[in-house]
Amino acid sequence: MNIVIAGAGLIGQGWAIVFARGGCAVRLWDGDEAALARATTLISRQVNELENRGLLNDAQAVMARIQAVPDLALALQDADYVQENLPEVLELKQTFFSTLDTLAGPQTVLASSTSSIPASAFSEHLAGRSRCLVAHPVNPPYLVPVVELCGAPWTDPAIIEKARDIMQAIGQKPVTVNKELRGFVLNRLQGALLREAFRLVQGGYVSVEDLDVTVKDGLGLRWAFMGPFETIDLNAPEGVADYCNRYGGMFQDIAQEQTSIDAWDPALVHTVDQQRRALLPAADLLERRLWRDERLMALLLHKRQAEISQDAATS
Repeated sequence: MNIVIAGAGLIGQGWAIVFARGGCAVRLWDGDEAALARATTLISRQVNELENRGLLNDAQAVMARIQAVPDLALALQDADYVQENLPEVLELKQTFFSTLDTLAGPQTVLASSTSSIPASAFSEHLAGRSRCLVAHPVNPPYLVPVVELCGAPWTDPAIIEKARDIMQAIGQKPVTVNKELRGFVLNRLQGALLREAFRLVQGGYVSVEDLDVTVKDGLGLRWAFMGPFETIDLNAPEGVADYCNRYGGMFQDIAQEQTSIDAWDPALVHTVDQQRRALLPAADLLERRLWRDERLMALLLHKRQAEISQDAATS
């Protein structure tokens, strides 16, 4: 399968790794040839690290599947799927998708990595708009496999299914968002938790550090293996309905306190930032990000091994 990655920034680099690891021929394009060269170097470094961690086999073969192509028209020849990763600017995406729709063959799926712009906003004017969708990854996509697939009202359902098949074939975890909404599903869930986290800190109920402990050493441990519905299904003797009967009233009462839609207060943001900088100086942010990726690698490997063991036990 021929894949075009348009835009060689961090997300584009991540997608190139995902598709090449999955056995696809990847053409990496960027309008800045210097950025394209830098991206190839960074991808090679990360692919070797993934091999060292046991998360892919044969880094050399993976890199051989990735070709930097500075000519967009050439990159799009015989492409089966395009993953666009340009900046989050609507006008830029509208213009670029017009170019893609003109240059790419009619069979080519055109997907955007946008985290907030609906597909209808950048595809409505296109002759080939039925083949356009959002395929929103989580950064970095080679370590966090969820991909949200969301079409416009006019996106052909067969295109969504084709995108799902492609994502499953390369080891990602596709989620279909049935109707367009801003932020899709993951960012809306993340936003709801963040809003309550800021509110609890603002009210003096908990420190920034202890709030993070509550999630990473509490909710997060369960959520690494199951979602919120499965969590409550297992947290009452008779499952979901029993849980809702037991705790629904409590959550309804709490919800009355969670109705604010005010913007995050700048003073509150400053307070949270100060507490974070006391725990992690700004100069150490990059090192901590690298540590985060190492921990994600270890967790991903553990989950893969657990899935293999479970499959073996049920076969």
